[in-house]
Amino acid sequence: MANVLEVCMVVCFGLSWPLNITKLWKARTAKGTSVLFYFFIVIGYLFGIASKVAKAYAGVSTPFYVWFFYVLNTLMVATGIVIYYRNALLDKKAQAATL
Repeated sequence: MANVLEVCMVVCFGLSWPLNITKLWKARTAKGTSVLFYFFIVIGYLFGIASKVAKAYAGVSTPFYVWFFYVLNTLMVATGIVIYYRNALLDKKAQAATL
C-alpha cells in the first residue's frame, strides 16, 4: 500500500512537469524562473531513487513502476533545467540586440 501511495504522489508531481516544460518553452525567457528550485527538485528525486537502492540492498524490492516514475520525473525536471539555460541565452541575445 505504501508503494501505491508513493506512486500516486510521484504521478501527481509528474503530471505537472510537462505543463511546466511547455510553459518554459513557450515563454522564451528565464525571467521569473528559479533554476535553484529545479536543482533542489532533482536532488530530491535522486534521494528518492537512492532510498530505493538502499532498500534493494536491504532485501526490500520496489516495483518497476515506482522506479519508472522517479526516473521519468527526474528526466522531466532535467529538461526544465536545460530549457531554463536555453531561455537565459535567449534573454542575453535579446539584451545584446537592444544595445
